[in-house]
Amino acid sequence: MSAQVVPGRMTAASDDDLVVFLIGMRINRLRAVRAWLPAVTAMPRMLRELAKDPSLGLLDARSYVSGRVVLVVQYWSSFEHLDAYARASDREHLPAWRAF
Repeated sequence: MSAQVVPGRMTAASDDDLVVFLIGMRINRLRAVRAWLPAVTAMPRMLRELAKDPSLGLLDARSYVSGRVVLVVQYWSSFEHLDAYARASDREHLPAWRAF
């Protein structure tokens, strides 16, 4: 990574589809571990699963934590890939979503 700051706005030119998906949560009550722990532990499992199989469509993911806020920025190759993963009964997401 460059140590210099590039002034101005930057964009990436691409002829391919790209979906940027932001998903996160704020922990309102730290003592209510049962409320937030399942979601906090489910996301790393999903990201590991997606990283193992590039054909699922996840291009990259960046995680951010600031105080009680957790955010994951995901870059997908298409909305169809994102939607297919979200609905796939044999993947990590759907059971976690149903439990939530």
